[in-house]
Amino acid sequence: MQAMTLTQYGSSEHFTLSEIAKPEVKPGHVLVSIAATSVNPVDYKIRTAGDDLPFAPALPAVLGMDFAGTVDAVGEGVTDFAVGDEVYGCAGGLADLPGTLAEYMVADARLMAHKPKTLSMAEAAALPLVSITAFEGLTRAGVSAGQKVLVHGGSGGVGHIAAQLAKQLGAEVYATGGGDKQLQLIESFGATGINYKTQAVDEYVEQHTAGKGFDVIYDTVGDANLLNSFQAIALNGQIATTSTMSEIDLTLAHIKGASMHIVFMLLPMLHNVGRERHGEILKQVASIVDAGELKPILTEQQFTLAETAAAHDYAESGQGMGKVVITIS
Repeated sequence: MQAMTLTQYGSSEHFTLSEIAKPEVKPGHVLVSIAATSVNPVDYKIRTAGDDLPFAPALPAVLGMDFAGTVDAVGEGVTDFAVGDEVYGCAGGLADLPGTLAEYMVADARLMAHKPKTLSMAEAAALPLVSITAFEGLTRAGVSAGQKVLVHGGSGGVGHIAAQLAKQLGAEVYATGGGDKQLQLIESFGATGINYKTQAVDEYVEQHTAGKGFDVIYDTVGDANLLNSFQAIALNGQIATTSTMSEIDLTLAHIKGASMHIVFMLLPMLHNVGRERHGEILKQVASIVDAGELKPILTEQQFTLAETAAAHDYAESGQGMGKVVITIS
């Protein structure tokens, strides 16, 4: 089968279109004929950082985590899927798990679900990692109807899904963006857009919460921006974040009694613990999508397997708004 292999960590120039052996199905797994995958920040971080990351795969490696495709074979013990089923999931591309930049992959059946019926393969491939990440953060923060929820980075990969899911949960949703296009996208979800470049934190906290702060903040930007979250959170509020790999002063969070939830959705894949939870989330996400309450946004420019290097460069540049998808077959 054809696969895009990474022969050296660093530049996207080290991707090589190769012919490798088609994998064989094994117990508890399914063989998936991959139609599409997507590029997440963690994909190009693995490509560039390589050995500096404890979960980087050995070279030559097949990267890619998300997939949408069709079940080609079913392993012993798998009862939820049958040959011909359309599925989606996040199941490889790190450690010893081969990735999705290939025509086929063997995926743990616990890490996948039936594809949303109302989405194309490309749209479905954009969802798994970001929807699981968004769902976990909102769930752990206890988002409920009537709460005021702020999403930092509301037009980004995780952010645009978190804003829609928070709305679906009945929250009053606000989200930050850095320009007219971002704010228009945010407002198309029924959320209130906040331009972080033109409005100070104190200003939008006063405007939207009468100075009390937001009940929940999902910070997809993280690092130094967490200080803005500490400033904007209500007393005893909940903050979920996907980015905390930095030193930061927690004084303000302490003074407000804020709780922080760090979301690292790769843990089930890395440690083979709680993988079934990801499959359950994807089932719920598919239902929400098919009910018309969630839709992934794809960048205008999309790519083929042979154009993987260009897809990585495009995603890493931040030029597009939405998810970068790579069509496999």
